[in-house]
Amino acid sequence: MVKVVVCGAAGGIGQPLSLLLKQSDLISHLALYDIVNAPGVAADLSHINTASKVTGHVGKDALAEALSGAHTVVIPAGVPRKPGMTRDDLFKVNAGIVRDLAEACAQCCPKAFILEPCQLDCAYCVRGL
Repeated sequence: MVKVVVCGAAGGIGQPLSLLLKQSDLISHLALYDIVNAPGVAADLSHINTASKVTGHVGKDALAEALSGAHTVVIPAGVPRKPGMTRDDLFKVNAGIVRDLAEACAQCCPKAFILEPCQLDCAYCVRGL
């Protein structure tokens, strides 16, 4: 049984990534987490006829449940750059999001593989942990 968690599953990267992961025969449980709308994404993906179970988890109170027993955690979470926002501002916001998720992973699934696509956010988290 392989459990994969997508943190940021309701976003522009998380949704198509979750769709691709749902189609994998290697995954038995796909847990989708976000601060909003993750249960809706999970409901949509549950109609895909594969053996993997899909669960949706929303809000900070549900993060530990989503991460519990995870083998792999993918973190595409973050906010897009808004008008007037500098790259430094964007980095500070997104690094904080990834830091909080990485700390939760350290507590809830310390042996899981953590995949984070932004090298700067990842370096910040490693330094902080």
